[in-house]
Amino acid sequence: MKNRSRTRRCVALGVVVFYVVATVLARRRGYSGLGGRTRVRCRDGHVFRTIWVPGVSVTSLRLGWYRFQYCPVGRHWTLVHPIKDSDVDDVDARAPLLDDIALP
Repeated sequence: MKNRSRTRRCVALGVVVFYVVATVLARRRGYSGLGGRTRVRCRDGHVFRTIWVPGVSVTSLRLGWYRFQYCPVGRHWTLVHPIKDSDVDDVDARAPLLDDIALP
């Protein structure tokens, strides 16, 4: 029994370390909002902010790097992905950013 609980703790620790390292690397590559409010783009090109915590799905269904969730700009369900700060053009930068749902 001790080996089983020790193995579970090691696996849980490995998963946590993986997601922390992945978040740090993504932030270094220009995805500044990962781990909190992140700017995302839907398949129709709408830009909004959502909660994006690697390994955790709060308001969406995770599908690898993409997530299936509601787009508050176009008012439709779609796939979204985070965008780098350098990929935001002038139109997106001037537009008011909508947030998806607010969590308490």
